[in-house]
Amino acid sequence: MEEDAKPLLIPVGGDESNYGIMNIQFNPEDFKCKRPFHVEPTNIVSMNDDVQRVTDEASAMNKRIHYYSRLASPADRALIAPDHVLPAPDEIYVYSPLGTAFKIDSCTDGYGKNSSIVTIFMIWNTMMGTSILSIPWGIKQAGFTSGIILILLMGILTLYCCYRVVKSRKMIPLIDTSNWEFPDVCKYYFGSFGQWSSLLFSMVSLVGAMVVYWVLMSNFLFNTGKFIYNFVHDINVTEIVPGTNETNKVICPGAARDNPPQNGSVTSFSGNNTGFELFEEWWDKSRTVPFYLIAVLLPLLNLKSPSFFAKFNVLGTVSVVYLVFLVTVKAAHLGIHLEYNWFTENEFFVPEFRIRFPQLTGVLTLAFFIHNCIITLLQNNRNQENNVRDLSVAYFLVGLTYLYVGVIIFASFPSPPLSKECIEQNFLDNFPSNDIMSFVARIFLLFQMMTVYPLLGYLARVQLLGQVFGNVYPSVFHVLVLNIAIVGAGVAMARFYPNIGGIIRYSGATCGLAFVFVYPSLIYVISLHRAGQLTWPALIIHIFIILLGLANLVAQFLL
Repeated sequence: MEEDAKPLLIPVGGDESNYGIMNIQFNPEDFKCKRPFHVEPTNIVSMNDDVQRVTDEASAMNKRIHYYSRLASPADRALIAPDHVLPAPDEIYVYSPLGTAFKIDSCTDGYGKNSSIVTIFMIWNTMMGTSILSIPWGIKQAGFTSGIILILLMGILTLYCCYRVVKSRKMIPLIDTSNWEFPDVCKYYFGSFGQWSSLLFSMVSLVGAMVVYWVLMSNFLFNTGKFIYNFVHDINVTEIVPGTNETNKVICPGAARDNPPQNGSVTSFSGNNTGFELFEEWWDKSRTVPFYLIAVLLPLLNLKSPSFFAKFNVLGTVSVVYLVFLVTVKAAHLGIHLEYNWFTENEFFVPEFRIRFPQLTGVLTLAFFIHNCIITLLQNNRNQENNVRDLSVAYFLVGLTYLYVGVIIFASFPSPPLSKECIEQNFLDNFPSNDIMSFVARIFLLFQMMTVYPLLGYLARVQLLGQVFGNVYPSVFHVLVLNIAIVGAGVAMARFYPNIGGIIRYSGATCGLAFVFVYPSLIYVISLHRAGQLTWPALIIHIFIILLGLANLVAQFLL
């Protein structure tokens, strides 16, 4: 009851170090200023006007505090609400479609406590998703030189479109847009069409991410279980697929796909073989393991609040750092294997330019995708005038990470004796299941994905059920049906189409068409037109950007 004794009136000139915006008093150890102070995770999507983003109690208290704060000058801080009248603020999470979830602990008006370094790191970590596993494959599809050029160009283009998203709120006159997200801006310009289309494309990105996660989790669980079983039973398994003979073995699983035996390879073993055939029958990458995951993940999806799993967000950073370390060590042992042929290919190398380059641009659209939550991330920046600089630095670091992993894996892939065509859509598949470093990487990624998957499912539930029923948890039956549909899509893909590169490029080009290319450009053009400042060069440039996004989507289905 110590806090209850604090006076409501604070003398002018008193200690202001513990006070946040809106004249609300906060605990100095937990400086969490929020406006409004009770925010549900639905702030990422546009909701109907009759769907409340705050509870009635919190809304009433917010208005009351606003009223008292206006009785005195903001500089005086004369009327301060005591801590005990404030409802406990909900945690705000920002979700990356193929990455992680971030906890936002400060206000949404740009008075955040994060420095530029922290803001840059948060953007980098949010954007670094599972797409990194497919970058070497994408470079192989585009050609080495053209792949590097495309990564640079797509990084610049998506950065510019992201900049337009950040600036979109400030181009709306006479309206307080300080609490708006980008879907709110879409609704302002395009009405209900913008509202529902933003929901549709956001669901595409979320469901696509969850499908990719299921395919990858099945892959990692299969290889991890296989490694553990062989180690425990002292079984030495040799996968009879094309590969190198060095200590750091690299394999070509795709070479056996024309006539695939069980589990995609032929194995010979020595040691205790009791039960080995039975294990292989019940531990199959596509026929059994994707179904085993249902027992673990489906119950987690039905939790009302999976915020516990966001505490494991640091695993995303650890996984990416370890992947960079793995790539560096492998390249140091394998060396560089490159040969430059611009348009002709031979047995071991691919040309520098290939007509299949749109497959890389589709992957990169999702790899650089952060447009639906960038406003929330930057609102937490302490120095709002540095937002553009910090965003640019973050994009530079993300592009550098993609370039490093993609180029090093492609360049060090041992050709000969293997062809560059052997580079898999998940480059970890090019290392055998008994490779220790790859085993550790799969463990990290498996646990990270199993903690992020419920968060993505929760956001999908919030967006879809909140929009349709006005309640993010209308009943256990509604939630269960939605989760079964999402899990069913993941299982079906892991069973019949376990190609993460294809899934990433299709979902990336689809959601990127709206959030990356069309909406930011259209909103900018419309705002300039309304202000009487639209010029022909600006119109032509942004129409060209929209056409690029459309061509990127169409090309995914043609190549």
